[in-house]
Amino acid sequence: MRVVIQRVSSAGVTVAGENIARIGTGLMILLGVGVEDDPSDITWLVGKIAGLRIFPDEAGVMNRSILDIGGEALVVSQFTLMAATKKGNRPSYIAAARPEQAIPLYEAFCQRLGEAIGRPVQTGRFGADMKVDLLNDGPVTICIDSRNRE
Repeated sequence: MRVVIQRVSSAGVTVAGENIARIGTGLMILLGVGVEDDPSDITWLVGKIAGLRIFPDEAGVMNRSILDIGGEALVVSQFTLMAATKKGNRPSYIAAARPEQAIPLYEAFCQRLGEAIGRPVQTGRFGADMKVDLLNDGPVTICIDSRNRE
């Protein structure tokens, strides 16, 4: 699984002109599910995200997690995060999981993240043409790949 995590002041998702999700201060998470991913990737990634200290403390130092600030989370599925760009200029998405594999893992990820942060996670709509708006705070953007556990 690959995620792009952005610390935000606000974020939302619109589908066909309808606002389907909106959060205030917290994390906007783009999630890509790969063909090799399984529930163990969810466990590791949720633990990492819930504990990630990227929010400022009283001294302005990034020392607080989403748990510490009581922040919200918005998760949007994005298969393009699994793009391979090694050959040519047209990305290959062969490493992205098909919907029958990706949807259950995406839903489980959202459920587990909600349990970890103690509040429901807002979500996009899997497979939909979404318009995502956000106000990146910082900006702070972190990329994590469960296959490369640095």
